[in-house]
Amino acid sequence: MGVFETMQSGSILSFYPPGFHPIGLSGLKKLVLVKVLKTVPRYVAKAIFSLSFPPHSLYSNTYNLRKHVAPMMTFVISLNPHNILQNVLLYIVLLSPLEKKCKNAKRLSQEALQLAVKRREEKSKREKKRYKHLNVEFQRIARRDKKAFLSDQCKEIEENNRMGKTRDLFKKIRDTKGTFHAKMGSIKDRNGMDLTEAEDIKKRWQEYTEELYKKDVHDPDNHNGVITDLEPDILECEVKWALESITTNKASGGDGIPVDLFQILKHDAVKALHSICQQIWKTQQWPQDWKRSVFIPIPKKGNAKECSNYHTIALISHASKVMLKILQARLQQYVNCVFPDVQAGFRKGRGTRDQIANICWIIEKAREFQKNIYFCFIDYAKALNCVDHNKLWKILKEMGIPDHLTCLLRNLYAGQEAIVRTGHGTTDWFQIGKGVCQGYILSPCLFNLYAEYIMRNAGLEEAQAGIKITGRNINNLRYADDTTLMAESEEELKSLLMRVKVDSVKVGLKLNIQKTKIMASGPITSWQIDGETVSDFIFGGSKITADGDCSREIKRHLLLGRKVMTNLDSIFKSRDITLPTKVCLVKAMVFPVVIYGLRVGL
Repeated sequence: MGVFETMQSGSILSFYPPGFHPIGLSGLKKLVLVKVLKTVPRYVAKAIFSLSFPPHSLYSNTYNLRKHVAPMMTFVISLNPHNILQNVLLYIVLLSPLEKKCKNAKRLSQEALQLAVKRREEKSKREKKRYKHLNVEFQRIARRDKKAFLSDQCKEIEENNRMGKTRDLFKKIRDTKGTFHAKMGSIKDRNGMDLTEAEDIKKRWQEYTEELYKKDVHDPDNHNGVITDLEPDILECEVKWALESITTNKASGGDGIPVDLFQILKHDAVKALHSICQQIWKTQQWPQDWKRSVFIPIPKKGNAKECSNYHTIALISHASKVMLKILQARLQQYVNCVFPDVQAGFRKGRGTRDQIANICWIIEKAREFQKNIYFCFIDYAKALNCVDHNKLWKILKEMGIPDHLTCLLRNLYAGQEAIVRTGHGTTDWFQIGKGVCQGYILSPCLFNLYAEYIMRNAGLEEAQAGIKITGRNINNLRYADDTTLMAESEEELKSLLMRVKVDSVKVGLKLNIQKTKIMASGPITSWQIDGETVSDFIFGGSKITADGDCSREIKRHLLLGRKVMTNLDSIFKSRDITLPTKVCLVKAMVFPVVIYGLRVGL
């Protein structure tokens, strides 16, 4: 069944069959078409565009929709009022022919492109003298075009800054200076052989991702009951808050519906989504479309041919985010009192800067009082992907989460499906049996509860090992899955690490020995701990050194700031950009890099 089967007849979000995305025609006439004919902004065209076509298939043509949509809609409606949406979109496609993309076409004039064609022809004819003459002429015109292009770009940057269009300003800066985007080419199979065919690459991605999220133990969740002791009903104001808090300009999930559509409809969308969310709240049953996600592989450091060197970021339906945000807010009142102050991950008012400052302060005080200190920076292997669902529900119960909220989460994760979107197309749907995916709204909160259970079972709070600060024993600092253990001796650190390691394995998490680092300010005598010993470590974007010396960290950030300045060189040297704009760009793009953690306002 479709996502919006619960909606009333005639609504814009009326029921549609699986794999088919058009919305109800009567709702379209009443709620969208009138608004489009009146305003016709670009994002509305994109919103309607995505409803009947697969995501990203035709977005390259949206630049010229604004001047065509209104007259075309009027014309097509008069021809066939019963098939409005499909005909309008088809008409748009016919009037927006695809053009062959050229790497430098946007900065070269038509004259330069014609010369390039002639030059290629002369080269094939082996006319060296003619080719040399055309090449000199082409290079001259190309330099002229490049200079004119940069001048126009800088003028647009200046205009965007003057008009206060921040998003367009930074987008234009990225277009001007160029941004590296890693492309997925060939990858390796499980035996290390290179794969180049599109079908083989898709099969490999499906094989890898399916194995990554496959349930380790065949222990089915037999909970099919419905909780009758419900939490308070969802209010319309909660739905409105959740809808307004969803970040715009984000990629859509499998349904292809952008969040702009809901924000255009305003009160109508709030009423529709409130009806759906309230039904889910009472029945604890989720629409299957809201259980589906699209994985986007994002490359990490390392060999780009290895699937394991990619983050699998999940894209989910924007409509489902409304319900997830409400559920997150209801959970928050219970989890805030569960987390200790050593956990700073994904908590309001806390961040990596707090943990960086804590570690630096501890190292500084250890030197002041001439004490040795030993750190272990723990890294888990695929932490979010290894969360066992059945163990998670038991942990939620032990942590005092109401049964109603646990049942909602249990049914959300039961029967989840996903596909992987690659540069060669999408894979087939497969089941997700474990893990909390990156990109899910609830994943940080759920994993924090999972990690807190490990630390409680390991008995870190009751352990005598650690550092004594104002009468309190501190032996760990955490930011989500990044855990830092600390002690005043090798033996104490080893005992802490073994406790965490054993209890992590019990719930399915394994330490990544290659990325687990040991840092010590004192002498090492009988070191028997798994992990590489280092003299410095980059924690949360800042380099921590064993001797507490900050000079290397300062030099590092100065070099990073210089790199940013070099990338913006063409913009800063342009005479088309005023000095105040250049100062604003330095404050917004260079200062945050050089002075890490300091918020600099324009």
